[in-house]
Amino acid sequence: MNSNRTPYQVVDLSAGRIVWLNTLDLSWLDHAIYGLLEVDVTRPRQVIAAHRALTGEALSFTGYLTFCLARAVDADKSVQAFLKGRKQLVIFDDVDVSIMIENNYGGKKALMGHIIRAANRKTYREIHDEIRRVQTSPPPPGRGMPGWFRKLMVLPPPLPRLVRAVLAMISLYDPARRAAMTGTVGITSVGMFGRGYSGWGISPTGTSLGLVAGGIAWKPAVCEGRIAPREILNLTVMFDHDVVDGGPAARFVHRLVTLIESGEGMDAAASDLNR
Repeated sequence: MNSNRTPYQVVDLSAGRIVWLNTLDLSWLDHAIYGLLEVDVTRPRQVIAAHRALTGEALSFTGYLTFCLARAVDADKSVQAFLKGRKQLVIFDDVDVSIMIENNYGGKKALMGHIIRAANRKTYREIHDEIRRVQTSPPPPGRGMPGWFRKLMVLPPPLPRLVRAVLAMISLYDPARRAAMTGTVGITSVGMFGRGYSGWGISPTGTSLGLVAGGIAWKPAVCEGRIAPREILNLTVMFDHDVVDGGPAARFVHRLVTLIESGEGMDAAASDLNR
């Protein structure tokens, strides 16, 4: 008998964690393309810092990425298409951006899903206000997840595997139902790569197009012909190769990076919030 075993304890997974594990099995794409980008976010970060110094209010950086993502998709909505069966694509008119928000209502912090509906038709300020409102409002039942879905995701084995197979089939042949639950595009953040450390994240978003925001760190970069310290965001872009080819993906990435680096929409938002 081995007497050198390290002490340990066994704890039950929470219902929320079980739901998340089973949901991940539904969302990972088999034919995904990943792009690892370095994006200069010095300009938008300067606006955020200046506004905070002036007013004490923090503009949402996630809201800014949401705004830029929606604008970039709006120029070519085929990048957010969902496969319907094996012969058709569904291309949505609105860009519904799925994000994760830390709700802090009643002194309790909890992560919850939220979808910014028609983000391509909203200003940065409108997106910012919506995120702040969700962060401080009473969380909806199921924290943004339909009750029936949560119940299915906590069924005892082997039922979850059967349920996942049925839901995957429904999603394939009824993409509108899937988009209603997951949004048409998604953004997630990898918090452990923050605080001045570089790092990319790769994570499923449940959509055909997703962004994973990694770390932001100061790095030397060429700016207007000179080497200067710049704040660089490590950003992962994920495409479903079943619906998006290299050309449209490359053009989308160019639009997205240009929007993010320019500080598009931030000056107007800061001005509005200062009124």
